[in-house]
Amino acid sequence: MLYIVPTPVGNLEDITLRALNVLKSCDIILAEDTRNASVLLNHFGISKKVFTHHQHNEHAAVNELIRLLKEEQKTIALISDAGTPGISDPGFLLTRACIEHEIELTCLPGATAFVPALVMSGIPCNSFVFEGFLPVKKGRQTRLKLLQEEIRTMVFYESPHKLIKTLQDFITNFGADRKVCVVREISKMFEEKKRGAVAEVAEYYTNHPPKGEIVIVVAGKEA
Repeated sequence: MLYIVPTPVGNLEDITLRALNVLKSCDIILAEDTRNASVLLNHFGISKKVFTHHQHNEHAAVNELIRLLKEEQKTIALISDAGTPGISDPGFLLTRACIEHEIELTCLPGATAFVPALVMSGIPCNSFVFEGFLPVKKGRQTRLKLLQEEIRTMVFYESPHKLIKTLQDFITNFGADRKVCVVREISKMFEEKKRGAVAEVAEYYTNHPPKGEIVIVVAGKEA
């Protein structure tokens, strides 16, 4: 069986009791980065075999993992560096392969960065679209142009060194007055929420270079 296990996006105490029980009882843990996984596992006194499973090796590894699951009846837990695997992180390929081979799988409920960011934004969250990371180059402007008419709230992930460029792209495509909320370092000591017009938020981060994980919530176009 494959367990898809969400891990904390910030404070390690955010992990669920069920997630800890699965990590303690499984045969193998697949981790996006074994170094990050060791911090979590050591904190809770869990000692297990941990193997890397990331975007650079998941295609090569999937057949062997299916063999372990199907022929050797291993129980595998898949974790990412933070949040729920498959949400802008490795996980989809293995999940799809398990379904194709009729291998039982389940995803535990738990941490996902965009949900608390959306709820804390003050921007309507009854209807929204999750965009994840925008394309870096090819397809970026095409994607933004398609979103110009989007009336639902939009949610993006972004890295600190690309935040200013993304906010400037939002000004160009959505207008300088479009409401946004940038949420940084969710569930960590220096969690920060910056709300306002996109031009105001861009100016703030131009003068205060950001660090850490970032979620951007953008109001949709007014109907």
